[in-house]
Amino acid sequence: MKTMQWLIRREYWEHKGMLVWVPLAIAALMLVVTLAMAIKGHNAEIHIDMPEGRAGGVAVHMGERQQQALVDVISGTYPVAAAPLYITLGFIVFFYSLGALYEERRDRSLLFWKSLPVSDTATVLSKALLALLLIPLGMVVLALATALVIILLGMGVLALKGTNVLPALLTSATFWLTPLKVLSLLPVYLLWALPTVGWLLLVSSWARSKVFLWAVGTPLLSAALLAWATKAFGLALDMEWVFSHIISRLLVSVVPGSWFSDGALRAPVEHAGRGAAGADNVHGVVDALFAQSWAVVATPNLWLGAIAGVGMILAAIWLRRRREEG
Repeated sequence: MKTMQWLIRREYWEHKGMLVWVPLAIAALMLVVTLAMAIKGHNAEIHIDMPEGRAGGVAVHMGERQQQALVDVISGTYPVAAAPLYITLGFIVFFYSLGALYEERRDRSLLFWKSLPVSDTATVLSKALLALLLIPLGMVVLALATALVIILLGMGVLALKGTNVLPALLTSATFWLTPLKVLSLLPVYLLWALPTVGWLLLVSSWARSKVFLWAVGTPLLSAALLAWATKAFGLALDMEWVFSHIISRLLVSVVPGSWFSDGALRAPVEHAGRGAAGADNVHGVVDALFAQSWAVVATPNLWLGAIAGVGMILAAIWLRRRREEG
């Protein structure tokens, strides 16, 4: 256990720029932009359109019904305010996994690490654990904290305009349950991202150069050749299925929410969006998003991808153990 903790700390030390400073810089930039907009918009007019009515002007006055509708919407959706950080998560996990085993071979630090009493299995698993769980956990916590500050700034501006809904927001049970729902999706993300992380670690363990081209070009070129063969020789291959169940699973499964590329999972969310109006409509969409995200655990697509991802991680361990350097 102590060995694994030490290995994970080592990864943070070696990739502090990518894993720590980049997310913090993006979060800080988002807060600065939000604060600047709040200061600039202090004397500006605000217009809020809702099914319950329209409020606007230099001073904003809402009735009790309008205020409650606003609280209901914000309490269930405020994590979306940090959307850039969720997108950043996909890029960080992708490029960290891609270079995790390649960088130590390129700068020959692998020779030093192999001289230590640490197994190749523990080393590769520490990198996989970081990519699949610890980086997403840290990014989600940072995103939730950033979204909370952004919402508080927005509520502060609204209070200065004459409408203070902050007490109602802070006493809303949904406001405190929503981040727990977001955190509950981490196991789903871990399982869904396994094939991409496994593939990238595998490529990182054997590619001697141009690791990005190998990781991205190999699946795309293979798909292009299959598409050509299908057209040229009349093969009974469903290329749409190949792209959605193999190519995209190898390359983009680290993007949060990419499981909604499955039409069967996406349809209930789209249907919920056509339901009731106002806050009920928003809550229906949010509930459908969480429900369908958890529903992906029951699909063969997730489990077959997870098994393939585990297999590729084991192959990366085998390659690292037998790789001859120099």
